[in-house]
Formats: sequence, C-alpha cells, structure tokens
Amino acid sequence: MDVGLKRELEAKVHAGERLTREDGIALYESDDLAWLGGLAHEVRTRKNGDVVHFNVNRHLNMTNVCTASCAYCSFQRKPGEKDAYTMRIEEAVRLAKAMENENLTELHIVNGLHPTLPWRYYPRSLRELKKALPNVSLKAFTATEIHHFETISGLSASEILDELIDAGLESLTGGGAEIFDWEVRQHIVDHATHWEDWSRIHRLAHEKGLKTPSTMLYGHIEEPRHRVDHVLRLRELQDETGGFQVFIPLRYQHDFVDMQDGKVRNRLQARTTMATGAEALKVFAVSRLLFDNVPHVKCFWVMHGLQTTQLALQHGADDMDGSVVEYKITHDADNYGTPNKLTRDDLLELIRDAGFRPVERNTRYEAIREYPGPDPDRRESPQPMRV
Repeated sequence: MDVGLKRELEAKVHAGERLTREDGIALYESDDLAWLGGLAHEVRTRKNGDVVHFNVNRHLNMTNVCTASCAYCSFQRKPGEKDAYTMRIEEAVRLAKAMENENLTELHIVNGLHPTLPWRYYPRSLRELKKALPNVSLKAFTATEIHHFETISGLSASEILDELIDAGLESLTGGGAEIFDWEVRQHIVDHATHWEDWSRIHRLAHEKGLKTPSTMLYGHIEEPRHRVDHVLRLRELQDETGGFQVFIPLRYQHDFVDMQDGKVRNRLQARTTMATGAEALKVFAVSRLLFDNVPHVKCFWVMHGLQTTQLALQHGADDMDGSVVEYKITHDADNYGTPNKLTRDDLLELIRDAGFRPVERNTRYEAIREYPGPDPDRRESPQPMRV
C-alpha cells in the first residue's frame, strides 16, 4: 500500500471518520496484517474496552429437510434421505431442558426450509420452549425462514413476526445473508430470499423492537469488493434502523466428512480453497473498521477454531459466541477439529488466555456477570495489544 494512503487511512480511523468503499478495498489490498489488526483493535477498544462477551447458549436445528440446495451447504437433506430428520417439539424441549442446570440463557434455532411442515409448527415450538424454559431467550429463524413462512402461511412477514414475538421470539438469527451481491449470490444460493427480502424482514423486525445479528459468509468464490459491498449495505441499513447488535463473519467450510450416504453436497469445494487464518483475521479487521455503527463483532469459534478465535479478539472482535453444544450446520460439513461444546469455564479460560476480561451477556448484550481478567501481576499472564 502507498505510504501516503496508509497514513490517510490511519488518520481517518484515529479521528473516527467513516471509511468509504474505496477505503475498504484498499484495506483488503494491504498485506500488513499487524497494521490492520492494530487499527481494528483501536476501534474495538474504543467501543468495548478490554471486554470479550460470551453467553451460555444452545443451538437447535429442528429439521435438516430443505427445499433449497445451496451450493455451499452440507447440512440440507431432501425428504426420504436416510439421515434426514425433523424433531418433534417434545424432543426439542428435552434437548433444551438438558442444559437448564448450566444456567442456559439463549436458544439459537435455525432450520431447513421444510416443504411440508405446517406454519403452526413454528410458533407452537416457540411457545412450548418458552413454557419449559421461561428465563431463556429465544433467538430463532433466519430471514430466509421468515420469507418461507410467508409462502406456506399466506401471511405477511409483519403478521408472522407479530405471532412469533407473541410466542416468545426475542431475536431473529443473522443467517441467509451469505454474500448479497448478485454477481456471487446467483452461484451459491438456491432460494428466493435475496438482499431485498432479507433487508425488508430485518427492517420489520427492528421496527417491532427486535435487535438482530447480521452475518457474512466469506472465503468461497467472492472477492474483497463483494465483502466490502456486503458490509456497506448492512451499514446503510443500520444507519436507518439501528437494530443490528452484532456483525458475524462466517468462514465458509469445505465438506471433509465422508457422508453416511456417500454424497458430498458442497458443490463449490472443487473450485475453492478455504480461507486461511490470516485471511480470516483480515476479514475481522476490515469489517470492524468499515462497520462503524454496529456495537459488536463476533468470532463464531465453531467455524474458525479456538486459536484463530483468540487472535480475532486482537483484530476487532469482542465476542466469541457461547457454549453452542451442537452446531450441525458446520459439523455436518467439516472435520475442522472444533468441539461440539464449550463450558462456561472453557470460555472464561480462553478469553483470559487471550488477554481479555470476560463478560457473560444475554441475547440483548446486557451484562449478566462480569469476571476478573488475567492477573496483571503475573509476568506470563497475557495482555491485550495496547493502543
């Protein structure tokens, strides 16, 4: 990068000025990861100090049956395939209740687009889960699922959200975003929910008082300019609604596992390589610098591995998700080595080991409990990068 441009970008960040599309592309072209990380760490420290947030959550994927066949997805199954499943609501409640004694605070529910499940299954599932676990927040359904519910119910998204909120919904999930630019999206997505409907549904959710996450699937066939475009669309919507709490870059996964039925469902991997750890850190840094009006950036440890997640906390991220327990969407794709579950103690140790102070949060990023950080009197105790 030209030295003059580097100094210009530094000055903008130090002054808190908004970066442009051209600035974002220039940042991606830089090969100075330490410099990028330092700038992003300055911004994350300005917004969140030395805190790393986490929660105690459980992911539930109540069905993997899906009408779509997205090119990157190893999770979806068609009706009749031998490892296709659809949970009874009672089964979902049983799985969620199993974590009750661990002070579970959030259920994160994402499903396939099931062709025959009736619309009533979904609000009923929330009501039963809420009845069983009244103190647990329900973060459920992607904008793609809400759009699907419009099709199967004949109701509008506004009516659907009203009923789901009445049943206990506290937040949508951020999925279905992938990459918004049609140049890429037409090759990776096999459903009808694109930027216009994704943004419409999140805008409606924000108008109704919900706070939602936003995501980006990176490291497949997209280029840096597509990532910049994606973030700037979200930034513009955030200017309008203020409803996004967190941005979550999601690392595209290859399908490493020999599936039970012998099929490899990921149709992209023959022509892609997964993002390296260095590329992941660049994505976190540039995203934190560009997305100036979102409070938090999360590194979802399941998709990045524990070491890269710890490093991401020095490159703009301030949240590492939670206990998770089971995340079929990733673990059905890869054999990357991440565990199914981290306990609260695991998360505290990882955060302190990276040099930060853990804060347990709820779905709305309200602090539930603050914990001590690393011992500053121990020479070997890690400390976050200074700014």
